[in-house]
Amino acid sequence: MSGLVGWVDFHHDLTKEEPVVHAMTDSMRNRGPDTKGTWISRTAALGHRDLLTTTVHGEQPFASRVGGKPVTVTVAGTLHNRRELAADIEAAGGNPGERTDAELFLQAYLLWGNRFVERVDGVFGFAVWDGRTQRLVLGRDRVGIKPLYYSAYDGGILFASVPKGIMANPRFTARLDLRALPVALQPRLALPGETPLLGLYEVPPGHVLTYTRSGLTKDRYWQLTSAPHGDSFETTARRVRELLEDAVERQAATDGPLGAMLSGGVDSTSVAALAVRQLRRTGSERTLDTYCVQFESDPAHFVATELRPDVDAPYAAAAAEFMGSRHHTLTATVQDLLDVIPDTRRARDLPGWGQFDASMYLLFREMRGNGTVALTGEAADEVFGGYPYFFKQEVVGRRNFPWLGDGPKLSRYLSPDLMALVDPEEDERARYSEIVSQVPRLDGEDPENARMREIFHLGLAGPLSVILDRKERMSSFNGLDVRVPFCDHRLLEYVWNVPWSLKSRGGVKGLLKAAMSDVLPPSTVHRKKSAYPHVQNPEYDRTLVRAASWIANDAASPLAGLFDTARLNGLIERIRNNAIDAELPGGSNQAALLIQLVELHTWVDEYGVSLP
Repeated sequence: MSGLVGWVDFHHDLTKEEPVVHAMTDSMRNRGPDTKGTWISRTAALGHRDLLTTTVHGEQPFASRVGGKPVTVTVAGTLHNRRELAADIEAAGGNPGERTDAELFLQAYLLWGNRFVERVDGVFGFAVWDGRTQRLVLGRDRVGIKPLYYSAYDGGILFASVPKGIMANPRFTARLDLRALPVALQPRLALPGETPLLGLYEVPPGHVLTYTRSGLTKDRYWQLTSAPHGDSFETTARRVRELLEDAVERQAATDGPLGAMLSGGVDSTSVAALAVRQLRRTGSERTLDTYCVQFESDPAHFVATELRPDVDAPYAAAAAEFMGSRHHTLTATVQDLLDVIPDTRRARDLPGWGQFDASMYLLFREMRGNGTVALTGEAADEVFGGYPYFFKQEVVGRRNFPWLGDGPKLSRYLSPDLMALVDPEEDERARYSEIVSQVPRLDGEDPENARMREIFHLGLAGPLSVILDRKERMSSFNGLDVRVPFCDHRLLEYVWNVPWSLKSRGGVKGLLKAAMSDVLPPSTVHRKKSAYPHVQNPEYDRTLVRAASWIANDAASPLAGLFDTARLNGLIERIRNNAIDAELPGGSNQAALLIQLVELHTWVDEYGVSLP
């Protein structure tokens, strides 16, 4: 993929800070291993690293002089409507130049100002320094697939694709925000733009930020809107198919090999099948390479649960044979996972997800060996309603996050002093209320569909961002551009307004199955929903329990004092004795509860995060 960094300071001469700008830019090396560029003036500096997945990326940062003043842009991401955007620019009297991403962004900005982003279809984070008005413009794609962080200080602002670009600048000090501990221990609770570090924020999805001498302003340019849906089930299924086909066609565009994740479930198989058909339709001699991950210990230790009723590998192989892709199965051991977890932490710069990051990291590393562009079926569960909780009235009817369940939560084991500072239960209620208050309402909607609209909004707000973050960080750190057709904004806008009765007709993701039935093998159509795999292995569980026990009891741990030692030890002991199964949603793995504790500790230690 690619990565950008930047720095604006109205009080200091940045031409004297060239080594720092280069250090910030070099921190993006894994995200952009092929090229590097910097642009530095007295007030503003931009840096860019790129992965050359196509011939249209061009040199970045891209600078032009307008009225004798510099206007400079850098973009990290991919445009999906390059031809249409160039035509719009020409029709408005502009010059799209060589039609590279950066040139198109610059010309569009010069023509339409901050609103130009409404004309862009793609995934991106961008920065524009406008020397004419001495203002910085930062923006992020509609769904937030590509990251962009920032940290403002008196008279200046730092920004980067991922936190390490900001951490490379000595003006930023990494300090844990104690009030954000519930987020650090359960990232799915994070509100848009929130991080567990004081002063570090992420540009929210669908937003443009403007920074001037007067300060920072934030404008939202895209959000879902609610409207009546009058299409029949058959018409709705056809429209879903049309939109998904178009999204796959746009996102499968690449000059080189094309890969795809394939679990054998409806989501990934739908995307892969459409990609195979697209390659054949264009007469390409290329073959789609599909990839699946399994664990060496599955035959001995896999136990079916509600969330994971079976292993992916046999279904993925059957789907690959049915559609005609060239299939690869990666078999990972526990040691393989443990070996790459340090890299997964460096990919995030924030607390991670342990084995869930590691298996995806290994899969993307394998995929990178055959190409630089791939597709995935992620986000379909959040868009079409694929999780078990969507069908449980006792869960849907409760006024809380439906995906959290009633099991133990690490935030409930904080020390009494911290519990007085931030009440985890009240914090959770406040977050729930804030997200629900933002649901786009439809006047006159019946109570069932109004509530299901809230349930979908809750899933799109928290869990989806976690899924997309994991996919993006693990792939980009391996120099792989993984694209998500189900996040196409036109598809999202349409499906958002489809009533629950149509989405669920025929069972879990019945609408999607109806739209894709002719390209899916029977084994996929009839398969139960199975979430992304995790290793079920006592060896890995023991590793987590040992690490958690040390964190809870050793005064040398940087987290010493943050938790109630006796109560936390009690939780760890229950997990060690497999005593909390019945309390976990969907039969989730017990030891997985400790991942956020271990990751928080390691992140604080390795990144030198200071605690108040």
